[in-house]
Amino acid sequence: MTDLEIAASRAASAASDLNKALASEEGGRVWLRRLVLVAVIAIAVGGGFAWRVKHRPAAPPKYVTVEVATGDVIEKVQATGAVQPLLQVSVGAQANGRVTRVLVDFNSVVHKGDVLAEIDPTFYGAQVSQASANVQAQRAQLESAKASATAARVTFERIERLQAQNLSSKGDVDTARGQYDVALANVESARAAIGSTQAQLTQSQTNIGYTKIYSPVDGLVITRNIDPGATVVASFQAPVLFVIAQDLRKMRVMADVDEADVGRLKEGMDADAVVDAFPGESFQGRVQQVRYSPNNVSGVVTYSAVIEVENPDEKLRPGMTATVTIKTREAKGVLKVPNAALRYKPSPPVGPDGKPVLPPADAPLGKGQGRVYLLTSDKPGEEKADGKLVAVGVTDGVSTEVRDATLTLGTKVVTDETDDDKKKKKGPF
Repeated sequence: MTDLEIAASRAASAASDLNKALASEEGGRVWLRRLVLVAVIAIAVGGGFAWRVKHRPAAPPKYVTVEVATGDVIEKVQATGAVQPLLQVSVGAQANGRVTRVLVDFNSVVHKGDVLAEIDPTFYGAQVSQASANVQAQRAQLESAKASATAARVTFERIERLQAQNLSSKGDVDTARGQYDVALANVESARAAIGSTQAQLTQSQTNIGYTKIYSPVDGLVITRNIDPGATVVASFQAPVLFVIAQDLRKMRVMADVDEADVGRLKEGMDADAVVDAFPGESFQGRVQQVRYSPNNVSGVVTYSAVIEVENPDEKLRPGMTATVTIKTREAKGVLKVPNAALRYKPSPPVGPDGKPVLPPADAPLGKGQGRVYLLTSDKPGEEKADGKLVAVGVTDGVSTEVRDATLTLGTKVVTDETDDDKKKKKGPF
């Protein structure tokens, strides 16, 4: 082998060794970079975990509480009913016949004695004429009976004088007396017949007066059920032709009060009425009457309460549906708690076996008493609430008046407990 070949072989060997050395060094750097990357990720995860643990929100409190507050508590009863005029008169007809004229219409203002409508009086005029003729005939018969009675009296007196002179028999006297008595009876009969016929005349004259229908009161026509040309038949019940409301500036609401609330109502209580036609507007009123007669509709018992409502602008109209709110009791500037605080009962503790342990039953509440639970410790995880009997007063369905010398403004009372599922949620997150 020549020197040149030996030199070339050595050079190739040196190059191979250099390549192996370089490859070994490059592999070490890759592993070093991987190790550094893993370390950085581990540090980041651990730091994030530590930050989340440190800044994790505190566990929610065991109890939901509110503070005892002061304010007004107003007990109310609500009911619905229809708006009606204080005095509503139904005007009918007492005579039969065809309506010839109708002098008023809806919303017409009328006064007492005004003619509302007229019925054809021809038939009743004929009855008056006939009854008047009968009266004249009966009077003529009376005069004839009187003349017969006078003639019978003269004959009786003459025969009686002749009998005193023994010129006639006693039988003739008795016969003349009988004829005279019959004549007197005919006079009385004729007089009675005149009275009967006169009564018929009066009735006919009254009937002809019924052909004109008059307004019995001052007011407003709210219903008209007749038109000219229609036929009216007054049988056992007079047909209603007009309805007149006397004064729309004062109305009344016939409210149906539930039997559970009627015991709290008394005459003279203040009330407010609202209708859908005027949202946001309230009409002042007062309880005028609470009726004893029950209304039973499908097993639901209610009692009618009459509430008189002021209507100076005549906005309320008959038939509107009104919602009435009646103030039954009121307490101003008193301590009050939410009704949820009076309804709250603590959950029973859980025993070692995981089952709830029922505590001893609380003493029954007396009349006018309630039980609230006062928050005595609000330390997280060690919250504690103790029950306390208090005197309760007026309630409005949301809050209730409480009377207790140990209760002060700002005292925390329990209304509920937090959701157990949230407490049992596992993990730091």
